[in-house]
Amino acid sequence: MPIKIPDALPATSELERENIFVMTEKRALHQDIRPLRVLLLNLMPAKISTETQILRKLSNTPLQIEVSLLQTSSHASTHTPAAHLATFYHTFDEVADQRFDGLIITGAPIERLDFDDVDYWPEFVRISDWASRNVHSTLHLCWGAMAGIYHRYGVGKHELPDKLSGVYRHVVEKPTSPLVRGFDDAFWAPHSRWSGSNEDQIRAHPDLEVVASSPEAGPYVVKSTDSRNFFVFGHPEYDRSTLKQEYERDVKAGLNPPVPAHYFPNDDPARPPENRWRAHGQLLYTNWLNYYVYQTTPYRVDAIGS
Repeated sequence: MPIKIPDALPATSELERENIFVMTEKRALHQDIRPLRVLLLNLMPAKISTETQILRKLSNTPLQIEVSLLQTSSHASTHTPAAHLATFYHTFDEVADQRFDGLIITGAPIERLDFDDVDYWPEFVRISDWASRNVHSTLHLCWGAMAGIYHRYGVGKHELPDKLSGVYRHVVEKPTSPLVRGFDDAFWAPHSRWSGSNEDQIRAHPDLEVVASSPEAGPYVVKSTDSRNFFVFGHPEYDRSTLKQEYERDVKAGLNPPVPAHYFPNDDPARPPENRWRAHGQLLYTNWLNYYVYQTTPYRVDAIGS
């Protein structure tokens, strides 16, 4: 089944070239089933790349999904054309009176800042509080996971001695969770961040449970016991070349970054990397959509949160 996105969104043509079933708004109007309403709060600078990566994951499911794109109004994006934002993105005030089956909050390259020093932190808090009443299930990614688990559960974060960048081996800690149904016992997933959430606080919190983790990278998938909030501290949506592009960007900026771990063959940046996380990343999104959104959300959208 397809995702429903605006006809002219750049991701539409890219996904169609990849033989991914995309339904335009015009065609969706003739469908009689209710699509899932998913809101994507895109905090990444290169919004077009990020929206394409996440839409690719959402599209490969047997569900019809209506995706709306959200940007912050308290922070002006300088890496995405203004015309693109004006055409495809909403501000929070424009969606605040609506309800959604799912919300995805992306990462942002601001891990070294204290939460209170982020210029859109008050807006993030406002959106998070609104989601607890108006969204059935929320998926937080990377910085979005650190920010969400801090605001909702008081779990602090700390700066890492070096950037955690690479593809790391993880193990499933809770194999009975539908979120990891179909996962191998061990799997690989990419990380790219300067900070991490406090693992001891996560494991001690009675309302949180660790579903998967890595000896090197720490907790990877954490969920609330009420299955309303999910925190993924990596980037399962990343393309094969994303870490490579980030590494080359940091080298060019003179940051002397470490070579992403377990990513390039023989840790040689001159060799093309292989994608070892595509299947797990797809399954993570599919399981979240199926078991924690589609299977449990009210049929009537206006009943969400009631």
